[in-house]
Amino acid sequence: MDFQRALHDWYRINHRKLPWREAPSLYKTVVSEFMLQQTQVATVLPYFERWHRELPDFAALAAATEAKVIKLWEGLGYYSRARNLHKLARAVVALPTLPRSVAEWIELPGIGPYTAAAIASISLGQPAACVDGNVVRILARLTNDRLLFRDSSTAAKYFTPLADQLIIGGHPGTHNQATMELGATICVRAKPLCLICPVAAFCVARKKGEPEKIPRFQPKQIEQCSVARVWCEHRGRLLLKRGHATAKRLAGLYELPDFNDFNPPTPVKESLIAIKRRTITRFQITESIYRISPSSNLLKETKTHETMEWVRLDDIAKLTLSGPHKRWIAELLAQRESGIS
Repeated sequence: MDFQRALHDWYRINHRKLPWREAPSLYKTVVSEFMLQQTQVATVLPYFERWHRELPDFAALAAATEAKVIKLWEGLGYYSRARNLHKLARAVVALPTLPRSVAEWIELPGIGPYTAAAIASISLGQPAACVDGNVVRILARLTNDRLLFRDSSTAAKYFTPLADQLIIGGHPGTHNQATMELGATICVRAKPLCLICPVAAFCVARKKGEPEKIPRFQPKQIEQCSVARVWCEHRGRLLLKRGHATAKRLAGLYELPDFNDFNPPTPVKESLIAIKRRTITRFQITESIYRISPSSNLLKETKTHETMEWVRLDDIAKLTLSGPHKRWIAELLAQRESGIS
């Protein structure tokens, strides 16, 4: 078809030179797809390079300790991805033959429909369409579909049949990568580059003059949250909290404690030294960090004492911290060293 030919020709000449596309392999595809879930390419690049140096194949990853896996992932967030990737490697090396179909891949840890389709098509030539936010945006604009979607998952399911129809010929991996590349670099959410789009001639939304208004989603309900954190130093050590091994999101990761970790649960706060803000899914979180004296009554008893540790400042870099807390602690220590309060 003319559409596919124009798209594939553009991709062959203009695709970004990414490390998982250079000397491609099944393992590189799997690792990159896990890292790219909810994370931008620019962020992933240094992590992928370091990961591949340390853990170059499924066997090396399967043999690694969870602590090493999590440390290599430190800063990428959504650590369940790293744990699932570790489990997947162990499952793969235990199999008599590598999985080939989407159905086989989707049975492995951390693999959903999109990731299974990406792996099976890109590395194994299976005719399975990948439908992520980029692909949804392209298909909605090509067809000028103005349906109001509840969320991106609903939109992906809606457009999957159309995406499947466009997987033709013997190069499904090229087609999927070309479509995703187009959405990431040309058919972007705001101010799409329609003048240089290789498939502009097929786009109904462009002809109507309103591509930026498509696709349409219901507004997200943003929830505001506040957390009060403790900064306490004593004899060259900093008090940190280690996530419990059974925690869903922060198992084994270190963060600054919050006031709810102590008795009484709402003590008098002392010196405010920083206010930090971040967003996780629909939550906008404001985190206030207070300096507490080591002699404070606050520290005499804790509700979760087994998760509290006094960590030497020189050893903090050896720990695996949640991404925001790693940045905040480094910043506050640097401010202290420079005399900035």
